[in-house]
Amino acid sequence: MRYAGRISGPLLDRFDLVVEVPRLTPEELARAPEGESTAAVRERVLAARERMKARQGKLNSELLGRALRQHTPLSPSGEALLHAATKRLALTARSYDRILRVARTIADLAGAEGIGEAHLAEALTYRRSLA
Repeated sequence: MRYAGRISGPLLDRFDLVVEVPRLTPEELARAPEGESTAAVRERVLAARERMKARQGKLNSELLGRALRQHTPLSPSGEALLHAATKRLALTARSYDRILRVARTIADLAGAEGIGEAHLAEALTYRRSLA
C-alpha cells in the first residue's frame, strides 16, 4: 500500500482498469468452480471486436472526442449515474472518457446494443484507485 501510494494521480488516471485480486486460501482454491474455457472467452472477445468494427469502423480503444460520445449514448438514468459518480469520485475528463470506453466494451462483450446502467456500474468499479 505504501508503494501504491507513491504512484501519482495523473499516472493512475491513465489506467483503464484497476482490479484488486485478494489472495485465496488453499481451501478457497480447492472449492473454486471451474472457470470459463479460454476458447469460449476468445470467441466472445472476437465477437465483441467484430461488433465494434461493424458499428464504428474501429475498436472502442480508438474512439476519441466526438466519435466517443457518438458511439456511447447513455439513457437518462445512465447519464444520472455517471454524473453522480463524476461528482462523488471527482473524476477527471480523462477518467470520464475511459469509463465510457470500458462500459461500451463491457456492453459489447455482453452482446448488448446499448450501454446499460449495469455496464456503467461495472466500469466504475474498475476505476478504483490503488492508493
